[in-house]
Amino acid sequence: MATRVMLLVGTKKGAFLVEGDAARRNWALRGPYCETWPINHAVADPVSGTIWAAGGNEWFGPAVWRSEDLGATWTHSSAGLAYEAGAVPVKSAWSLALGPDGTLWAGVEPAGLFRSDDRGATFAHVTGLTEHPSRAEWQPGGGGLILHGVLPHPAEADRLWVAISAGGVFATEDGGMTWAPRNRGTRQDYAPEDQRYPEHGQCVHALAMAAGMPDRLYQQNHCGMYRSDDGGRHWTSIEAGLPSSFGFPAVAHPRDPETLFLLPLNGDQAGRFVPGGAAAVWRTRDAGATWQALREGLPQGNAYFGVLRRAMAVDRLDPAGVYFGTSGGALFVSADEGENWSCIAEHLPTVLSVEALVLDG
Repeated sequence: MATRVMLLVGTKKGAFLVEGDAARRNWALRGPYCETWPINHAVADPVSGTIWAAGGNEWFGPAVWRSEDLGATWTHSSAGLAYEAGAVPVKSAWSLALGPDGTLWAGVEPAGLFRSDDRGATFAHVTGLTEHPSRAEWQPGGGGLILHGVLPHPAEADRLWVAISAGGVFATEDGGMTWAPRNRGTRQDYAPEDQRYPEHGQCVHALAMAAGMPDRLYQQNHCGMYRSDDGGRHWTSIEAGLPSSFGFPAVAHPRDPETLFLLPLNGDQAGRFVPGGAAAVWRTRDAGATWQALREGLPQGNAYFGVLRRAMAVDRLDPAGVYFGTSGGALFVSADEGENWSCIAEHLPTVLSVEALVLDG
């Protein structure tokens, strides 16, 4: 069987799978799956093809769904996805990541981290993060207090970064036993002027890791766009040239550590839609020194959608495919690293996440 691409799409009403050919011209959509639960994020193991989907809400509770047959059948588990007795209940599972040793990490709301060593059958609370001395000072962002990003090191299983709104970036180098804030240089514009650069408390929107350079991280923050070349210990602003310092998604090129894709919005108080109602994906080829707006095929008038933090992805083909889903339920695809775009689906529920899985044969 020829190479094909599968998009894993989490929405407010279930998960959808969209399968296309290697040219990324012809697409077929399946779903909704996961009994139309809200699905915040879906990921896949590129080796086995297993798909996991994180979701839930205050009615259903949290769960991670799993499919071993590319979406034909699903099971789900909430075993272990709970805080200790007396703590605020876990509302939903929000983010997933597969570590190099096969550990499945799950971020939840209210902000916390869980791990599974049995491929999502059961989970265990990573207490070292929740017990960090700064925990009492973390504050809910506009959408709640959520651990929405988990970024494992690609080769060192004990190294991991997480993104919390609004707690900041934290990192561990011992598998989650101890954690350190990694926020130096990122602003907190909504704080008093003399407190704009705190040790923690920033509202992170997205983290991305440069290909082949695990200590080069990119961060879209509520208050700016940043790059770190030392694993998050220091951050430098790279927002000059962008139409806004505010946005949600950021995704790195699969091979070029200098290339990053963003979709800025018009600001945190101005409706949170694409600037001027004209959609563009912004790309840097020089690690944020300069930016280019990519608009060909995207709506350039009366486009008032937003794109959420997990709703953008790249594939590993050459040239890389770039994908994003909108708050209005549309899916856009570029098969040439953002130069040209097409809409492959409309009228889906609000898209919460997009990930790409390449299937070889």
